[in-house]
Amino acid sequence: MIHALIQVLIVLFAIGIQHASLAAAQPDAKPDARPAVKPDPQAAAAAFAAFSRDDSPLIRDRLEATDREYRQIEPTLWLLAKRHAAALAPLEAADRIETLARLADFILRMRDKHAADVVVGEGRSVIGLLDPDRGLDPKEITTIAGAYDAEATVWKQGQGGPTGPDTKQATAAGFLAAIQKAARDRQPTTVVVLGHGLPEEIQSYSIPCEQLAAAILGGAKQVDAKRGEGSAAPDGIDLSHLTIICDDCFSADFLENLGAALERGSLRRGGPLVALPTCLAGTNRDRYGIADVGEKFVPHFWKTCVELYFVHRPLPPSITLADFFGPVDWMMYGYGRAPIVAEGKVSDYRLVNPDLVQDPVVFVSLDDEELAELRTILALPADAPLPRLFDIG
Repeated sequence: MIHALIQVLIVLFAIGIQHASLAAAQPDAKPDARPAVKPDPQAAAAAFAAFSRDDSPLIRDRLEATDREYRQIEPTLWLLAKRHAAALAPLEAADRIETLARLADFILRMRDKHAADVVVGEGRSVIGLLDPDRGLDPKEITTIAGAYDAEATVWKQGQGGPTGPDTKQATAAGFLAAIQKAARDRQPTTVVVLGHGLPEEIQSYSIPCEQLAAAILGGAKQVDAKRGEGSAAPDGIDLSHLTIICDDCFSADFLENLGAALERGSLRRGGPLVALPTCLAGTNRDRYGIADVGEKFVPHFWKTCVELYFVHRPLPPSITLADFFGPVDWMMYGYGRAPIVAEGKVSDYRLVNPDLVQDPVVFVSLDDEELAELRTILALPADAPLPRLFDIG
């Protein structure tokens, strides 16, 4: 354990613990692979700043939440306001703010509900997939997993052995087969993908979200919510034992697309989803992932996880979802922003470089009652389609 700690400390020293400047931090997307519409962080930052200035103070006054808690859910609330602009547009100004406050309260309640969900811990397997072209070492996953007595298997092209084939195709096939087995066995499993990404693809291994969804559903069993697995009349597919972490460019876009692909695929199989996997994205929508590049290549989100939950001691019994949407998210908040200090305390933050802002996302699966409540808050028809995968900040 001491030897492993020294190795990780060396890695972290090489890449630098302090927030990186653009000179040291680079997008993880490959130069020849970009989405059809190039993200505009300046425009997004301006729109979010307007929401924060005009709406957030009024919403914040209606909530029982700390300033930090609100700041962490604010990007989610802004996105919901954008996506449901048509439902909010007819409302009077006061009613619009009240609706947004109810949405914020819903987000906070979902965070409370899922706070204790284990992401890395004893009895939970970890499956990793690392980009083959950069200095990502399997120990960046196996060491932190081992510290929590979690068994880890890491796939990386060219590493040798059964999980390091010579070709991308063979590596991708092995990784997908491992996920399919985890879905089939209902073994609690966390999948960690570090490398390059696009909105609809794990770019490092050319794995479209539809292909990943097919692998997961190919192993999943239909479950009856009341009578248990394999009953005579199964009513859906429960994937709640799976957690998927992606730390690459456009990871929130990819995971939302994956959730949609899982819902479509389950309907084609003749049964709805009881629950989707929990998903964690190192980057928000339309965002390039940022990594420190040198001898080692480590994406900022995963680097923060290693620092907080391996380097810092003593370790907690397990790493939970609250650790990700709490301390990890808060530490990531400093990328691209600078604190405003008043009377010896941090009173707010100012945007310094929108290109470095990542604002990680935690997605949880809503059940039917929660989806119905969300429709009620937004005054949507009872049958209005809403994605089951929900951003809680």
